[in-house]
Amino acid sequence: MDSALEFLDDHLFDDIYSKLFPVSSNETVETIISTLPRNNDIRICMSLFTFITVGGWFFYLSAACFSYFVFFDHETMKHPKFLKNQVRQEIECAVKAVPVISILTVPWFWGEVKGYSKLYENSTSYGGWTYMIFSIGLFLFITDCLIYWIHRYLHHPYVYKWLHKPHHKWIVPTPFASHAFHPLDGYLQSVPYHLFVYLVPMQKWLYIVMFIFVNFWTVAIHDGNFMLRSTIINSSAHHAVHHLYFNYNYGQYFTLWDRVGGSHRQPTEEQYNDIIRNDKDVWTKQAHFVDSVEEKQTSKSKKQ
Repeated sequence: MDSALEFLDDHLFDDIYSKLFPVSSNETVETIISTLPRNNDIRICMSLFTFITVGGWFFYLSAACFSYFVFFDHETMKHPKFLKNQVRQEIECAVKAVPVISILTVPWFWGEVKGYSKLYENSTSYGGWTYMIFSIGLFLFITDCLIYWIHRYLHHPYVYKWLHKPHHKWIVPTPFASHAFHPLDGYLQSVPYHLFVYLVPMQKWLYIVMFIFVNFWTVAIHDGNFMLRSTIINSSAHHAVHHLYFNYNYGQYFTLWDRVGGSHRQPTEEQYNDIIRNDKDVWTKQAHFVDSVEEKQTSKSKKQ
């Protein structure tokens, strides 16, 4: 993140801050200087918030649009549980959530900029390329474990109705649902990615690549494209099962922790077969199941 800020300072932020917070005019100085220098913590936080928010909006909208028009099966929009104006609602939810998530995320990135994380620049450190490759596996393994347990806890009745239920509003999600969370829900599920580099050394450019990959993956598992028939990878088919049947497939990348936690449910022809997947009788059964689950949840909430 320090490299990103340096680039933005050179090409954008220096000029903006010098105009918004200029020093007293001095005729002998041709360049305008800001009262907020680059190493000022307030400026760093403001810059990070701006970068994360604008970048988050751009990435979300561009990636989701691409996935929606290239991979998403639009036939599923006829499902009885697909909401009226759902795509618009998903986009509105995500766009509103991003700034709040950005505010909560700024301290993590501020710590990285100030050198408190274990990110390193020299690719020859920690054993060079061998360690870098190993760190990728470690990143996926550890964050997948943490996200599994965070996600599963978010389904606890006392937490679900306040935080995670807005995301499960999308029973048949589109790629635009990928970031359509309650802001605190979205933030909590992002914590493992930030925490990782405070615990484990990782090359900073590799971390950026993994962070981009994570966001692409989040869009991909909501794309409704069920070509990957894997029992190991938590594919979009697995995540479709999660949205339909709620208490299964909490994992992010792999099915390992769902198997350990007893929450794995392998997709069937109901997801993989195009004809069965879009069969109206199948949709009706799914809708009845969802209704029964929602009735139980409403009943529990009233008792609580």
